[in-house]
Amino acid sequence: MPKRRTNKKRDFQRSDRLNELLREVIAQELERIDDNELGLISVSSVQVDNELSKAKVFFSSLDDESQLLQVLDSYKGKLRKAIGDQARIRRVPELEFFLDPAITASSRIDEILAEIEATEKSKNNGFEDK
Repeated sequence: MPKRRTNKKRDFQRSDRLNELLREVIAQELERIDDNELGLISVSSVQVDNELSKAKVFFSSLDDESQLLQVLDSYKGKLRKAIGDQARIRRVPELEFFLDPAITASSRIDEILAEIEATEKSKNNGFEDK
């Protein structure tokens, strides 16, 4: 019996395409939903597991993110239906929503850099008298 060839590179590209497709579908559906509680929300990425049973949806918002998680959970069924209608996949994954950690990390980095800059300015101000 001949061995089946697998192409890891191709599988990786397929999962990337699927992640991007789900991100686009979810973002479009969230745009269509007329709910003031959603506010301005941005879907930054989606990561589907290997079995296509769960998808982690990472988002960011300018509004209070803790309340957004509850609002997004209430729209899971509608979002899954949209994915089923628009994407050609056998199994629509369960959606889990998470705050995008990259946004929080970048905000913290900006704060640290601003503190360093302020410290450097205050140190230099004491030695500028020549």
